[in-house]
Amino acid sequence: MARRSSSAASALTRAYQRNVKALTKATLQGGRRMAGQLQRATAKHLKPPPGRGDWIAGMALGPAGARGYHLYRPPDLKLQPGERLPLMVMLHGCGQTGRDFAVSTRMDQLAAHHRFLVLYPEQDRLANAQGCWNWYDRRSGKADAEAATLMAAVDQVCLLYRADRERVAVAGLSAGAGMAALLATRYPVRFRAVAMHSGVAPGAAKSPVTALGAMRGRHPPALLATAVGKALGAAAAFTTLPPLLVLHGDADVIVAPSNAQDSATIWATATGAAPGGPRVLQRGKRHPMRVTDYKHQGHTCVTLCQIAQLGHAWSGGAARAPFSDAAGPDATRLVWAFASRQFAAAEHQTP
Repeated sequence: MARRSSSAASALTRAYQRNVKALTKATLQGGRRMAGQLQRATAKHLKPPPGRGDWIAGMALGPAGARGYHLYRPPDLKLQPGERLPLMVMLHGCGQTGRDFAVSTRMDQLAAHHRFLVLYPEQDRLANAQGCWNWYDRRSGKADAEAATLMAAVDQVCLLYRADRERVAVAGLSAGAGMAALLATRYPVRFRAVAMHSGVAPGAAKSPVTALGAMRGRHPPALLATAVGKALGAAAAFTTLPPLLVLHGDADVIVAPSNAQDSATIWATATGAAPGGPRVLQRGKRHPMRVTDYKHQGHTCVTLCQIAQLGHAWSGGAARAPFSDAAGPDATRLVWAFASRQFAAAEHQTP
């Protein structure tokens, strides 16, 4: 009996060892696969977007910690002594990277043609697991800390790469749009123009819970939107908010389209602007858009573009790119045209 027990124990031991060996082998193979996937994802993230020019990596430190960024610099630049270039700050949406946003918007191609720099800050996944900018988290102070950190990146680029501090514009998609608006309201003298694409109305949220409600359309009614606008205007008492371009699709099921009208109303209230008559524009077979300008003393303070048939995507973006709709009006050109007009107006105002 003792021998049979010993034999049985040996068989169990050998079976256990085989299982451990198989498990170890499977674990190692799985680990190698995961490592390979991570390596490929990292390589893709670091790979420059298509096209000529420099894709320069950098890191900025601020109250929210460290944030990486990439700067696009056009090819064959030959700057004159003392010459500085305009800077466009592009803030990606949730689930995107700066490179993804560059590929989708193709802002770099426009920058190469018109000779300006493009800054793509990168949200840290430790700060937000979905890669969203924490534009809404005002109660905890996280939103303002991130805004200050992004300004540190802007300052760094102006210092190191000869960007013109007097010609800086910021644009963002979705969560990036919310952060763009926050930057413009917190640092109004630092930006000549701001563009919100598919974003939540400024002041509509102060926490993650209220942000979700605002995205779904449960945002301030008209009277409260007016009060928010007055508060923004009071906060910028010694200056004025930069002109705002709002782009939003009427088929957006992620961020309610009503946010576009509220954004325009809030900004118009803050700047004392009144709306003109809307006009419908369409180029070829692209989605049509209804455009309304809000002006004060002859100056355009807000331009609202409500785009038909567009979902939660960058209008006119690269085909097959995530959060991109090639059939929409070219938002990239609209954003740059809007910003460049503000740059030109600022130069004419300079004594």
